[in-house]
Amino acid sequence: MLISSLQNPSVKNLVKLNKARERKAQNLFVIEGARELSLALAGGYSLKEVYVCRELFENTDYPDVLDSIDDDIIFDITPQVFKKVSYRTSSDGLIALTQPKPHTLAGISLSDNPFVIILESVEKPGNLGAILRTADAAAVDAVIVCDPQTDIYNPNVIRSSVGGLFTVQTAVCTSQEAMEWLHAHSIAFYAAELEAAEWYQDVDYRGASAVVMGTEADGLTDSWLNNATMRIKIPMRGKLDSLNVSVSTAVLTFEAMRQRG
Repeated sequence: MLISSLQNPSVKNLVKLNKARERKAQNLFVIEGARELSLALAGGYSLKEVYVCRELFENTDYPDVLDSIDDDIIFDITPQVFKKVSYRTSSDGLIALTQPKPHTLAGISLSDNPFVIILESVEKPGNLGAILRTADAAAVDAVIVCDPQTDIYNPNVIRSSVGGLFTVQTAVCTSQEAMEWLHAHSIAFYAAELEAAEWYQDVDYRGASAVVMGTEADGLTDSWLNNATMRIKIPMRGKLDSLNVSVSTAVLTFEAMRQRG
């Protein structure tokens, strides 16, 4: 079946799902890109519908991604329709309607010596996605998103994570729940703060540990700062006082990985 009309109900619904309230109401989200879809399938995500623009898909680097998908849920669309539903400037012609997973602390499986990234009130989808990409690169145990100000299934999270959302264990909870979980698993947690006394590279991350990152505008709340194992900072040599939160997270994470060998 080829969908060619921009007025098709399925086309209209794909556009609607760019809004967080629609994703929540329908319990669905959209994945764009064959690489991201292949990672979601490997991560056990369930698909409802898949839309393919064959003219674009013929140039994909992941031509086998459709082989494991039931033909009954695959629909062909024209380039004009794909342009309407796509949110990327360049794409390989694949969009999937997908069911989200529960992201609970109870669902996280930890290694014997875990390292975890904690984010408080993350606001920008691009930052969350970049941090998930870092988390995948460093093979951290989990990313815990506390009191989020953005939907983790925002299309820009998926895009900027390059599919890392589907490869990294991710939980969404309150800050209080996260702190109780850290204490229950005997994980030391280090709060990033501009005015901290300790340089990040002088801290020992070789045991079970986590780094806690706040918003770029306000940093961490007192709850995290007052309960942290230690407050840490990154030296700033220039005139600006801070880095982008995703860059800061990468700096701290890879220092921990360096120490751990």
